[in-house]
Amino acid sequence: MGALVVRSNGFRNDLWADLTGNPLTDAATITERFRRPTYGSLEIGVTVDDAKAYTAPWTVTIKQHLMLDTDLLEFVCLENQKFQPDAAGK
Repeated sequence: MGALVVRSNGFRNDLWADLTGNPLTDAATITERFRRPTYGSLEIGVTVDDAKAYTAPWTVTIKQHLMLDTDLLEFVCLENQKFQPDAAGK
């Protein structure tokens, strides 16, 4: 089964790989593999390879269910966007 593979690099040193604050440096390469194992599911494998921040590449897999015949919700990530407080005000 095929996959759409996206490789990204050229990051700045002050970025995070995730919401928990794992760092990224200018040496990072992120490889994303998008697959549809079944008609109603999507699997995304994300590999972070950053020799300046980690001793070895690491991978996470995200599994999602596709909601067919529904509207897509828009999400925009803007440069220098600050996190909005959550319901608890944090």
